[in-house]
Amino acid sequence: MSDTIKKIGVFTSGGDSPGMNAAVRSVVRACAYHQIECIGIYRGYEGMIDGDFIEMDARSVKGIINKGGTVLKTARSKAFRTKEGRAKAHEQLVKAGINALVVIGGDGSFTGAMIFNQEYNFPVMGIPGTIDNDIYGTTHTLGYDTALNTVVEVIDKIRDTASSHNRLFFVEVMGRDVGHIALNVGIGAGAEEILIPEEDLGLDRLLESLRRSKQSGKSSSIVVVAEGDKIGKSVFELKDYVEENMSEYEVRVSVLGHLQRGGAPSCFDRVLASRMGVKAVESLIAGDSNYMVGLKNDIIQVTPFDQAVKGKSKVNMELLRVSDIMSV
Repeated sequence: MSDTIKKIGVFTSGGDSPGMNAAVRSVVRACAYHQIECIGIYRGYEGMIDGDFIEMDARSVKGIINKGGTVLKTARSKAFRTKEGRAKAHEQLVKAGINALVVIGGDGSFTGAMIFNQEYNFPVMGIPGTIDNDIYGTTHTLGYDTALNTVVEVIDKIRDTASSHNRLFFVEVMGRDVGHIALNVGIGAGAEEILIPEEDLGLDRLLESLRRSKQSGKSSSIVVVAEGDKIGKSVFELKDYVEENMSEYEVRVSVLGHLQRGGAPSCFDRVLASRMGVKAVESLIAGDSNYMVGLKNDIIQVTPFDQAVKGKSKVNMELLRVSDIMSV
């Protein structure tokens, strides 16, 4: 056990995701349980450079487990990408007596933490918080489950309109590099087609699929599109192409955008955040550093930062086959 860890700083960085507050709560209360001081750092790395700190205890985090977003705020920090910025951040941490960090964020946040650790040998642990589920070393990132439930609920509502007007809807969901959200909500919401970055369906095959749906008696269709899909330059280009080649369809586009990142976290995300926060704190106490905590086979395990950052999160391609069968 490390006897040098007396005060742990916790912050949220990058894009917000449901479950971040639950993770902050877990870190703070795990520190209180182990009689270690905890300092909240506002606005991620930017707040670290500015020394924007607040003392937190078990009562500081009451009533936040059910809230979306992050009470500690988040911000992108150009300054932290420079040696001068990191030196200022280190100076502020030392001045405040903080001797370990828990960063809640995505691969960019972890890259910053990894570099900071290399330069100053500063103990850091990461908790993956991003709805895209695109971090290697965990089957679920914080916010992913909540986002799935949010998107399925929205698509269910869109289907009501699609059915009423015999329309085809392209629904764009988040997923710049991976199609976890699109693939899972597509199956969960009964989409006729799913377009993801991992598979280039092609315009001709898309039209063929839509024609099959029409011939089978479907009067309306939902196509879920990951924002990183490679078929067209944009979902609006897809709309124009389909309208040009299938005049029988009245096509609409719905870009769900940031509503996917909001809302109260699901029970799954609250429990996961609680488990991850405890693991992060206890790993630091045990003398571990430069790891990300993650969920594997329902066990909270750790993955080295460099693997988490460089590794590739892969979708379950078997789900594509399931989707094809379900869209008959």
